[in-house]
Amino acid sequence: MNNFASHPRSPTANPVKAVLFDLDDTLWPIMPVLIRAEQLLFEWLGQHAPAVSQNFSIDSLRQRRQALRQTNPLFIIDLSALRRAGLTEAFNSVGEDCSKIDAAMALFAEARHAVTPFEDVSPVLSRLKQHFLLGSVSNGFADLDTIGLSHHFKVSIAAHSFGYAKPDPCIFHAACKMLHVQPEEAVYVGDDPLLDVVAAREAGLRSVWINRFNRVLPPGITPDTQCTNLHELETWLHLQAAQV
Repeated sequence: MNNFASHPRSPTANPVKAVLFDLDDTLWPIMPVLIRAEQLLFEWLGQHAPAVSQNFSIDSLRQRRQALRQTNPLFIIDLSALRRAGLTEAFNSVGEDCSKIDAAMALFAEARHAVTPFEDVSPVLSRLKQHFLLGSVSNGFADLDTIGLSHHFKVSIAAHSFGYAKPDPCIFHAACKMLHVQPEEAVYVGDDPLLDVVAAREAGLRSVWINRFNRVLPPGITPDTQCTNLHELETWLHLQAAQV
């Protein structure tokens, strides 16, 4: 259910010039992709680094990554570096050849990019880019060229290459600067209540909570609106334009 009427804009509010998007669970479902990628990687380890698969499980490798994440600020913004560090530690602990890790990372990256965008993504983005500047801001490392969506966006910022991650306001401000708009002229669309809704609003952008999975917002978090799909977002954006 949308929430279009809950937070009406002032007639004097700045018009929306840019729409920025989160990626995972906003433009495509990510959990099935990650589960498959983890399984394929573990099967690869069983064939090419059996000592690792015999001494670790998918869960124990994940738990070790979570522990490593607390040891280096880089790992908070670069999940690929975190995965490589976890594999390196596991390989070293059982005497496996670490030169194999590049192949393991390549396999995981290929599987990680085998996403299927929601059915509304391509048609709605194609229409929106006729009226707004579009960009993406993500903490993940999805390659939009590989996925086939890069042509919709004038700007795409990933935390691992930018050096800062959501909720830091500078990553939102950088996207706005690259699009030559002020934060108050931009809308951020994402599924995470804290990293997307709260962070975007604190950075001065309007926020849209995309709720594709019938979730419930935590108390006290108030987006400018919430939508269950991009068709509802498109309707809301045109309503905002009509109010200016």
